[in-house]
Amino acid sequence: MAKQEKEKKFRKKLLHKYRLVVLNEDTFEERFAIKLTRLNVFVIASLGTILLIAGTIFLIAFTSLKEYIPGYSSTALKKQATVLNYKTDSLQQVINLNEHYYASIKKVLTGDVSTLDFNRDSIIDAASIDPRGLDLKPTKEDSLLRDLVDKEDKYNVFESTISSTNFVLFPPVNGTISEGYNLKDRHYAVDVVVAKDTPVKATADGTVIFAEWTAETGYVVIIEHSYELISVYKHNASITKQQGDLVKSGEVIAMAGNSGELTTGPHLHFELWKRGYSLDPTNFIDFN
Repeated sequence: MAKQEKEKKFRKKLLHKYRLVVLNEDTFEERFAIKLTRLNVFVIASLGTILLIAGTIFLIAFTSLKEYIPGYSSTALKKQATVLNYKTDSLQQVINLNEHYYASIKKVLTGDVSTLDFNRDSIIDAASIDPRGLDLKPTKEDSLLRDLVDKEDKYNVFESTISSTNFVLFPPVNGTISEGYNLKDRHYAVDVVVAKDTPVKATADGTVIFAEWTAETGYVVIIEHSYELISVYKHNASITKQQGDLVKSGEVIAMAGNSGELTTGPHLHFELWKRGYSLDPTNFIDFN
């Protein structure tokens, strides 16, 4: 019971109303009055303290006022220091390289260069040997070593199963060349005149990396082959392959036509590229 009475008294003290009055000292006229409780005063003081702390933190963290507080450095100064640090490191490396370079030049000019000691007699003896009198026949150990290396290379999975010497290009079409390969005119292809809807065939095994319509050259097919070789087929009437398709040598990939703005009649515009350089297709393919 005593505990409950104490709690009731405490609540009454918290909720007991007080009147804060502002009076004129001369006339005792009441200028301002407000009713307060101890609970209201505690809540208002707590909220004010929290707002004051939050505002102070915001000003320090997100404004330039923090630069005036001891211990905080300017952001601009940090950036300048970082840039200067990188420049200093680069300059130090250049200075070191120049010092080594000048030291090498100084040794050459002063003659302070280390020389190699040759055995003069051994050089003369080696030069006087007649190679025609040497026995160049393979020994038994050499023959066994050659057989061992041949067997290892035979089953080496990292070796290509197709030799570049056996890599043959198939003519995409057969016809008359109306305009040949010309580097001066930047015509990096041959134009082969053919009838419309003539089947255009892949010049070698490969993967279609482009098969779309373009405004200037119509339907275009680009195939990536082995040995970093790329073939290009332009001005087709239609295409029969899609990007990502695997094609075989001689497989039909499009139908010749007269599509695109840069064309004067039914023909095939054929290009060959290797490692970023254009090749003359007539050096590898007979179009007749």
